[in-house]
Amino acid sequence: MLKFVYDALQQSKGDVKMHAQRKPATARSTRSKPAPRPEYTAAIRYLDGSSDLFHVRNADDMDDARALVIAEVGEVRSLVIALRH
Repeated sequence: MLKFVYDALQQSKGDVKMHAQRKPATARSTRSKPAPRPEYTAAIRYLDGSSDLFHVRNADDMDDARALVIAEVGEVRSLVIALRH
């Protein structure tokens, strides 16, 4: 009587070797562009009654835009700042 023994680790000469599996492709990270900085429009009324408009491009937020305008022009009677679209 023949006894059949199977050993998965043993390879015979006639067996075809399988190729190694490839690693799954990794998703490429695309460079995201930083969000554009907001632009603000500032309307100023000076102490003498004259007025002027400014475009503020390098401010982080509305408070920063206000501080930049006041630092640039000095004392004003009124100042209105709006986000520019």
